[in-house]
Amino acid sequence: MTNILKIIPREFRSKSSMGIILIAAILVEVTSGVQYWYSKKVIQSGVESRAKGELEAKGLEIEKVTTAVEVAIDNMVWAVEAELSHPENIPNVTLRLLEQNPQIIGFGVAFVADYYPQYGRWCELYITRREEGKIESAQIGGPDHDYLQSKWFQEAVASNKGYWSEPYYDEKGARMMLCSYFVPVHDQSGKTVALLGADVSLDWLSELISDRQVSPSSFNLLISRTGQIMACTVDSLVLLKNIEQVTADLKDTTVGYVNREMMAGHSGQATIATEDGDKRYVFYDQMDDGTGWSMAIVCSDREIYGNLRQVSFNLFLLMVIGMILMGYIILRSAKNAINLQIVNSEKERIGSELRIASEIQKSMLPKSFPPYPERDDVEIYGSQEPAKEVGGDLFDFYIRDEKLFFCIGDVSGKGVPASLVMAVTRSLFRTLSAHLSSPERIVAQMNDSMAQTNDTNMFVTMFLGVLDLPTGRLRYCNAGHCSPLLIAPPAEEKQPTPIPCLPNLPLGILPGYKYVSEELLVSPRSTVFLYTDGLTEAENAMHAQFGEERMKQVLQQMDTNSPLAIVTSMTEAVRSFVGSFRQSDDLTMLAVCYTKEQLDLLFSRDLTLQNDIEQVPLLTQFVDEVCESIGLPSATAMQMNLALEEAVVNCMKYAYPLGVVGNINISARASNVRLKFVISDSGIPFDPTAHAAADTTLPAEERPIGGLGIHLVRTIMDSINYERINDKNVLTLRKKLN
Repeated sequence: MTNILKIIPREFRSKSSMGIILIAAILVEVTSGVQYWYSKKVIQSGVESRAKGELEAKGLEIEKVTTAVEVAIDNMVWAVEAELSHPENIPNVTLRLLEQNPQIIGFGVAFVADYYPQYGRWCELYITRREEGKIESAQIGGPDHDYLQSKWFQEAVASNKGYWSEPYYDEKGARMMLCSYFVPVHDQSGKTVALLGADVSLDWLSELISDRQVSPSSFNLLISRTGQIMACTVDSLVLLKNIEQVTADLKDTTVGYVNREMMAGHSGQATIATEDGDKRYVFYDQMDDGTGWSMAIVCSDREIYGNLRQVSFNLFLLMVIGMILMGYIILRSAKNAINLQIVNSEKERIGSELRIASEIQKSMLPKSFPPYPERDDVEIYGSQEPAKEVGGDLFDFYIRDEKLFFCIGDVSGKGVPASLVMAVTRSLFRTLSAHLSSPERIVAQMNDSMAQTNDTNMFVTMFLGVLDLPTGRLRYCNAGHCSPLLIAPPAEEKQPTPIPCLPNLPLGILPGYKYVSEELLVSPRSTVFLYTDGLTEAENAMHAQFGEERMKQVLQQMDTNSPLAIVTSMTEAVRSFVGSFRQSDDLTMLAVCYTKEQLDLLFSRDLTLQNDIEQVPLLTQFVDEVCESIGLPSATAMQMNLALEEAVVNCMKYAYPLGVVGNINISARASNVRLKFVISDSGIPFDPTAHAAADTTLPAEERPIGGLGIHLVRTIMDSINYERINDKNVLTLRKKLN
């Protein structure tokens, strides 16, 4: 250890040691803080749980009493209504109620003004039980007890249903603090003529809320719907002050919020600062019994967390002692620190190289979207998210001769080896598809090239498609990849369906393997959705996979075929499903929407020639008539003649074997956007666009023979496209009119 320390400069050694000690001190403090925080959360959770339990338990006890009162009144109101014509019998009814309900102090029937003329304007028949058990009955209504002007009477009559009054002190009847429950009494016509009420003493409420405190110094509080204190550990406050009056001296604005919340019947908790520097935790809830009462439990911060703070202080002292021993640990860690520095340097170097490799890999994939803003027949969007710094997934596309060449692939394995194979695969796709149009030939040559140098036994699954943009015909070859989904236009409301794919082998396994291509017709506004298995096999924390069904559900729920919207929605769905779980595989998606619209046909003409050069003048006359009919200038018409003559003469020479007479059909179609010539024959397959264009930069004597004709056609026309359809060669030439 000493020898190791000697090779470290003293200044560096000193600074490093101090830095380590400082870090250790911070870690100790953080550890202490975390322990304190966690312990406080546990205590806080226990206090909250107990407070809420007390609120619920006491609420149930109060509800038990209030419900019994309500049931007693509701079940006997009919008896009072039956005796309305015999007021002298009503005290007998209330007497039975009083005898059957010991929790009720008194019963009363308060009639509307002048209901019984013999009693005058006021008639309130009241019966009560005194402390000594004596029953007293009387008519207590009168000028000195004008109940008709009382708030409880007016509100209860107006509500025309069961009504709990605000608490009050009854000097005339029970002569104690009460809270009453009233129900309306109706005559035979349904009119409210009186109130049947039951008086409940508030003494039991104070005893109830004072029982079973959350902490020794905590206290409970019960208020009415208007904030009047009904029960409290301080008896002098009961019925004498409103909750807002009691808390008026507290400066914390949270107090007002809690008061409003309780009077509004809400439940919750809050923290209030007091004048002595302490804090109070308030838990409040409304009784679920229709009374509108709310109860609160108030606890002291000092009492709840006092012991915790003392323990934390003692623990801090022990940690300080432990820090003194940290010096020894630092010395023991010096050797490891040196090794760690070396490892970190190497790690940074590798990380830097991986970042550069990642940028290089990303630059190889399409990254500009939309890629063809000038076109109205195709929309494309793709994305790749590697599981590591670099990945083995790829996608690519480009347009050549009005054909969209596109592919998606997945290299076996991950990381740097997979990324190198991915780069080779993408380069082969670009190189081979530049002069080949047949998907199976492109895939076959890619396979042969990769299999010959596959010493690492890595392989690539790939789907390669060639979409003919004028017709929507999709030719494709699948090399062991996931079958893409074909999404119908939104108006058709069809479920996404897998594109049928033959089980060809992945690339790089077996040289000389014969791949087979397939084809289908893609209707306008349809979308081809391609993906790698990183989508369907994405796992969440429970190791459940995203799966094909969930993928189809996401697509089915979308109301648009926009590639950007599809890939974005699918990415969000996968992230939501996986959550924070680590990405286990590369995630790559590509969506291609065929957006070609059928334009109104303004002009149509056809011509059929034989493969005879002598009929070329008929072609010239045909082209001149077409150009004149749609109003093209003579210079443009001359160019059209040059291009058509070159293309048709090429067919006359090479479409049919020598001595065989065959037809060559030329159709001209014009819309308000473009002029289109379609040249078709039933001869041998021949793709003039597959020949390399002539290099006009070379001197004439150095150029290879051929290629100038197709170069001329490409120069004159805006686009040239070849397809082999129904055993016919079909060459389409297009020219924009504006």
